[in-house]
Amino acid sequence: MDFGKLTPLYPQDRLRLETVPNNLVTRVIDLVAPIGKGQRGLIVSPPKAGKTMILQNIANAIAENNPEVHLMVVLVDERPEEVTDMQRSVKGEVIASTFDRPAEDHTTIAELAIERAKRLVEMGHDVVVLLDSMTRLGRAYNLSAPASGRILSGGVDSAALYPPKKFFGAARNIEEGGSLTILATALVDTGSRMDEVIFEEFKGTGNMELKLDRRLADRRIFPAVDVEASGTRREEILLAADELKVIWKLRRVLHALDSQQSLELLLTKLRETKSNLDFLMQVQKTTPEAPGGMGSDSMDNVD
Repeated sequence: MDFGKLTPLYPQDRLRLETVPNNLVTRVIDLVAPIGKGQRGLIVSPPKAGKTMILQNIANAIAENNPEVHLMVVLVDERPEEVTDMQRSVKGEVIASTFDRPAEDHTTIAELAIERAKRLVEMGHDVVVLLDSMTRLGRAYNLSAPASGRILSGGVDSAALYPPKKFFGAARNIEEGGSLTILATALVDTGSRMDEVIFEEFKGTGNMELKLDRRLADRRIFPAVDVEASGTRREEILLAADELKVIWKLRRVLHALDSQQSLELLLTKLRETKSNLDFLMQVQKTTPEAPGGMGSDSMDNVD
């Protein structure tokens, strides 16, 4: 059946990323912004906040925990050494175009990758596409697309944003079977007005957002996830009722703190437990029910 005629639904089957106890990247993502089959997620990152490392961790976790999923990593306008690193460290298909190639090459590999993913989904497969980055893909279309005559602020042609939106919009959970999950990085705080315009166009189009904080990365706190600004829409469909209740309880505690304190507290407690299940059971035991009276020390009794 043609991809456009398939019925899109909210993600229902969870893609668990947690692997080993000391991989805190995937454990934090599972708690802060859970991912399901068919998710359309943005990883919003300033430069040097660790987005490439996070993508590699997500890719390897999906390959390990969900071997039935067809994994594709699409690198657009990327540094050649980053491409080699990704090819060697990820167990999946890596499709790349380096920054020394013309803009037409960037847009071509992105279109070939997404069309291949759609054909696999039409056959009932679950596909995950990791794109780095949506911003650079938008820039490439801006350079290669024929001019429409309408220029937005930052020098972005209004017609140039349609193809990357079509790419990102392909992510969906299919009622008839199969799913296409797309997790794309978006660059912010680069000093470029064009990057801001591209990000603003995509903000709100995803149903999951993982926000990275440069200040946390500068203090060598990794993964530099902004816990409060990250999250998944309709996560109650993905999570079991008991798990959801405890995660909401945990979030109330973390949101009472500033971004650095909340992440440091979360990472400290995760290091003390062997799995997220152990951690959530301890949160359940030690955190009071009522939202009132939850201060900065509410989780300090977690052993």
